[in-house]
Amino acid sequence: MADASPRIVVTREIPQAALDLLREIGDVWWPQPDKALSPGELHQVIAGADAVVSTLQDRVDAAFADAAGPRLKVVSTVAVGYDNIDVPALTSRGIVVTNTPGVLTDATADLAFGLLLAVTRRLGEGERLLRSRTPWSFHLGFMLGSGLQGKTLGIVGLGQIGRAMARRALAFGMDIRYSGRRRADEAIERELGATYLSFEELLSSSDVVSLHCPLTPLTHHLIDADALARMKPSAYLINTTRGPVVDESALAKALADGTIAGAGLDVFENEPEVHPDLLELDNVALAPHLGSATVETRTAMATLAARNAVAVLTGTQPPTPVRG
Repeated sequence: MADASPRIVVTREIPQAALDLLREIGDVWWPQPDKALSPGELHQVIAGADAVVSTLQDRVDAAFADAAGPRLKVVSTVAVGYDNIDVPALTSRGIVVTNTPGVLTDATADLAFGLLLAVTRRLGEGERLLRSRTPWSFHLGFMLGSGLQGKTLGIVGLGQIGRAMARRALAFGMDIRYSGRRRADEAIERELGATYLSFEELLSSSDVVSLHCPLTPLTHHLIDADALARMKPSAYLINTTRGPVVDESALAKALADGTIAGAGLDVFENEPEVHPDLLELDNVALAPHLGSATVETRTAMATLAARNAVAVLTGTQPPTPVRG
């Protein structure tokens, strides 16, 4: 008797191209209509799965693995970051974990730079003024923002997305400084004209601080009240990595009292909730986690996740495994 087709659970609906790849080798299930699953619902639907294609909203840990059962071979997340996954808990059970690095680099850097332009040039504030039909007239002092030429961009985490952000900043005439767990290769520093600084030096010397580090216990609330106090009063903060890297309460207070000039945020501590004080401030540009939100990028992410799952289920090496 032939073996049954692998059971593949997709926790949120993904682009058709990725679903087609999965259907070539197994039976695919996803929530219909598409919705976020509670932990209890998630554990129920993954029972007996051979593979799970997950998203960053799913908590993947020992309880997840226990709920899935002994058939589970791979968890393929449609994301680069995997702070929601207890990798050692899965790998100790022989479960492969994969992610989707590389394919969302440019889209996320574009969004980060878009937020930078939005907050420094007051684009959101200007649009809200027009949509509210508030009377206005042009004059030389009207809604002045801050230019970028000759300013310093401080990048926290000079990985693929951080480097892509730096290249965009160079085109706008900015100087590049960076900090991180380790120094970049000399060739990268030469290409970007980037100077390595300690985190504290970077905060105090940068006109813009852009966060591109992963969320770990060490980077949780990396930007807190003390860090914000080290920044220039004229400086801006950009966060497109993970919300909990920033203490949102401290940031809202710093924006309100002028400790820093502004911020651009695509991610939040308790998504989809946003700290209510941030919503009342004009000097913060807000986006609902749109970093990778282009048709091309989301399709590429989902397709890579599907390829990872298919590879494990067919006994071959996945393209992008997470080393745990």
